Amino acid sequence: MKKIQKRTKIVATLGPASADKTVLTNMIAKGVDVCRLNFSHGSQEDHLKVINTINEINNEHPFNVAILADLQGPKIRIGKMKEGGAILINGSEVEITTQELIGDEKRIYITYENFPNDVKEDEIILLDDGKLQLRVVSTNHKDTVFCQVVHGGVLTSRKGVNLPNTKVSIPSLTEEDLDNLNFALDHGADWIAMSFVRSAEDIYQCKEIIKEKGSHARVIAKIEKPEAIENIDAIIEATDGIMVARGDLGVEMPMEEVPGLQKIIVQKCRDLSKPVIIATQMLESMITTPRPTRAEVNDVANSVLDGADAVMLSGETSVGEFPEIVIETMAKIIVHVEQTSYNYYSDKSDQHTDLTKIPDAICGSSIYLAEKTKASAIAVMTSSGYTAFEISSYRPDADIYIFTGNKNLLRSLSLVWGVRAFVYEKFESTDGTIQDVNKLLTEKNLVSPGQIVINTSSTPLREKGRTNTIRVSEVK
Repeated sequence: MKKIQKRTKIVATLGPASADKTVLTNMIAKGVDVCRLNFSHGSQEDHLKVINTINEINNEHPFNVAILADLQGPKIRIGKMKEGGAILINGSEVEITTQELIGDEKRIYITYENFPNDVKEDEIILLDDGKLQLRVVSTNHKDTVFCQVVHGGVLTSRKGVNLPNTKVSIPSLTEEDLDNLNFALDHGADWIAMSFVRSAEDIYQCKEIIKEKGSHARVIAKIEKPEAIENIDAIIEATDGIMVARGDLGVEMPMEEVPGLQKIIVQKCRDLSKPVIIATQMLESMITTPRPTRAEVNDVANSVLDGADAVMLSGETSVGEFPEIVIETMAKIIVHVEQTSYNYYSDKSDQHTDLTKIPDAICGSSIYLAEKTKASAIAVMTSSGYTAFEISSYRPDADIYIFTGNKNLLRSLSLVWGVRAFVYEKFESTDGTIQDVNKLLTEKNLVSPGQIVINTSSTPLREKGRTNTIRVSEVK
């Protein structure tokens, strides 16, 4: 089964609508590169079934679909409400308590024990994605916070709580997250997404656990809190990838700031060669209809034009009625934008250290040579994947083909813009290997005789050191 080729990758959240093997195989063939498992929903047993299905599909077809395990993080929720929910009226007073009870118009239970200590007078509390807004009048610093309803409405059970002005004291990895993290690592997850990241320290904690486990997984920091924006440079530096999670970010911050932040974060990620995903409500209306709104089409197209590595679907593919049509639609938008209006070879600032000076210079030179020779492909030999991330971040017009003996890397790179990866384990002399790689590309009909290929590798090959060699070849 052949897969549609595009450069911007698609991350699809799996759920009841997409768990069936045939449906998922079709979705992958139509353009899914990374499968997201959302640990906010479903049991580990459910997720394991999906992981097994993904592995089967990867083994039966020439796909290298990655698994992204998305941890819930310190998501604050209210508890159970009375049947049918409570109607909160503007101006009325309501108590939020850490004592477990069935909530009504007067009292609401919150799952966050330190809440009465962390909030201050006049801070804003947003419920149900910001649909309801309360203001803190006072707190007893023990178990109850007294609030006034600013924007009321119907409040039903288990709705999310956002605290845009509050410094929250919950750890970034809760007990439940640690359990799910270990589960995901034990079952071969390629990427771990951390929710509600506030600082670089949150990332280091997660990376330490991954290292102890001996896992190849890389970390994605989800940007959805004002503190994350304040610490954005340190977070990008610390993490392996970023997700611009516009849902909670647009609730926690003024929503009009989010489009500009999206563009700034994408550029910062490209400057540091870190993949970046744009997420939330991309084709939201397609949960229930087979056609997107024009605004949604614009949104996906603009995310591609911003230079994102990947665009993500949530409810559209996990619980929506048309998961396959959603993927087809998104792939169609991406391919059209890339073929007609994409700005290839877009500029990025140099951020290399002494350690990466030579490989970075090689990558930059390969991009320059590809542009000057109008090369059709850049073929990269790599064992760590460093060169793949670096070359991709320049967004070249030439196709990027990665050859590696590291099988885990094949799946990890499924998230990275423009990259197609192949297993290659014969490391001979540089001359022999480059000829061999170019021959493989010709056999797979990826390049044609007379076309130019830029090859990068590390010499001597057997040492698998940092990239230090570049060659311009004409395909025979």
